[in-house]
Amino acid sequence: MLSLLPERLDHMMLLGAHCHDIAVGAGGSLLELCRAHPGVGVSALVLTGGGSLREEEERAALAAFCPGARLEVTVLDLPDGRVPTRWERAKLALEELRSHAEPDLIFAPSPHDAHQDHRALADLVPSAFRDHLTLGYEILKWEGDLTQPSVYLPLAEPVLREKVAKLHEHYGSQRDRSWFDAETFGGLARIRGVQCRARFAEAFHIAKLVLGVAPLTGAEFVDAEMA
Repeated sequence: MLSLLPERLDHMMLLGAHCHDIAVGAGGSLLELCRAHPGVGVSALVLTGGGSLREEEERAALAAFCPGARLEVTVLDLPDGRVPTRWERAKLALEELRSHAEPDLIFAPSPHDAHQDHRALADLVPSAFRDHLTLGYEILKWEGDLTQPSVYLPLAEPVLREKVAKLHEHYGSQRDRSWFDAETFGGLARIRGVQCRARFAEAFHIAKLVLGVAPLTGAEFVDAEMA
């Protein structure tokens, strides 16, 4: 199994439909990446929960999951469960974010996610970020929509434990949910770890990846188009 390391990681973008989605789907990866790249820029956009306790939870949680990062968080107040009916506002928010940032890596919901809010956001991401590496995170839930991922980020056991502890510390509003517990988070991480020969891992979906032996310039792209 081949491992590819990013050429650089100056800026990450985190996209979520709900407060807690990003941390549940990619919290361990954020801890690892932010510590490996001190001072990395992180822009987060969450579509629902603005002006409520959920926003307070999200801001505190993302600060904890992005240690040492230059973090900016925006939480909109779109209605939970009705994001598809607010398509225009969600699209404008993504386009506004795109105009101020050039991310090296994006974490977003997976396109096959069965939750209507997650799926609506996933469908919008390529319209604003057409040439960016986007990893679709997975969230285990009742719908049973998990499919086989193609990208893995191994997690050391202490990092997984830290992720679970931070989720329970910062998302008090979710503690009574049937799926929000250590067994859920640890069980999925163990399965993904087995699939990449690690103890634990987070896994992601990717739609398109371009490989090159050297960085491509604008002229090389033009030559390739004309060939």
